[in-house]
Amino acid sequence: MRGTHSRILTTVVALLALQLGSLVAPAYACGCGAMIPDKAERIGVDREESAVRWDGRTETVVMRFYVHGNARRAAWVMPVPGRADVRLGDPALFDELDRLAEPEQRDRPYFWPREGDWPFDGDHGDGAAAAPPGAGSGVGVVGRERLGPFDVARLTATDPDALGHWLRANGFELPERLTGALRPYVERKWEYVAVRLAPQEKDATLHGELTPLRIAFPSPELVYPMRLSRLARTPQDLGLHVLAEHRMEPRSPIGGDRPEVTFAGLIERPEGAVAELAGDRPVRLTVLEQRFPHPERIDDDHHLRAVADTPYREVEYTDRLMTVGGGVPVWLLTVGGGLLLLVPCAVPLAVRGKRRRSGKDAGVRSPA
Repeated sequence: MRGTHSRILTTVVALLALQLGSLVAPAYACGCGAMIPDKAERIGVDREESAVRWDGRTETVVMRFYVHGNARRAAWVMPVPGRADVRLGDPALFDELDRLAEPEQRDRPYFWPREGDWPFDGDHGDGAAAAPPGAGSGVGVVGRERLGPFDVARLTATDPDALGHWLRANGFELPERLTGALRPYVERKWEYVAVRLAPQEKDATLHGELTPLRIAFPSPELVYPMRLSRLARTPQDLGLHVLAEHRMEPRSPIGGDRPEVTFAGLIERPEGAVAELAGDRPVRLTVLEQRFPHPERIDDDHHLRAVADTPYREVEYTDRLMTVGGGVPVWLLTVGGGLLLLVPCAVPLAVRGKRRRSGKDAGVRSPA
């Protein structure tokens, strides 16, 4: 008994330590870099979505984050291969893209009643159920602007250490280990968009859906920066909506689960926020979902390539009991009809059997 109590106590202490650690440790998250709160605060990204438009010369990324925590400020860095133009994005964009890529709805009939159908619950309905489905040394400041909740600095750098020092000296609280992660981009002479998120309301925290941020830059290929996400402390979920001339897919999973295409198709007449991003000419939309259970394994950026323009749309099935005539189950008609057909055959057989038994009884004499 003492051994059992000891094991229970050990388990409880371990769980409490785990919960306490999750409260005091900052949550790093962001598909394009490390989102870091101020000390003693925490922030987590529930989901990151990006819409990417590439016309063969210029790439435009519109990013939307859903965050939680108690942070009043946070910062992240996005490396880009060329000079960036930064502005606020249209919040309606992702809703419009979701409508264009929503799954096709189909009914899937079934014959025999299931749980929830009559006679198992007394309900005479059809019982539908959905199927699962300033610069420092080595750093140049291109510009710095305030855009809604964002303080944005556009930078160049020839030394990753100098870049890290500049960021921290100018209010971008980022971890020391970010310096090493930036080195590959410095060597390739990329530029940087450093972003501080701070609510415009005094003492407000970063919570829920943040205003989208739109970043455009020249690029000879479609690339989505991901390498800095290896700094993340928690698993990452990435949703990419890619608008290009052809269906586009990543060249490799770069350390995450295999990317999944949930939609691929031609948008013949873009409208609204989609047309503002992609123009009003026909464009192909590819929607990708990917999970990174172990962010530390991320070893590259996403390089996307054109593949065959095969259309694809997910299908969501709703299982429905087969009925006719205003809701009468087909199985009931079938079984009942079969029984009715058996009655004319069963009655003569029963009569004939009775006669045979009567005849046998008549021929038997009782002993004297």
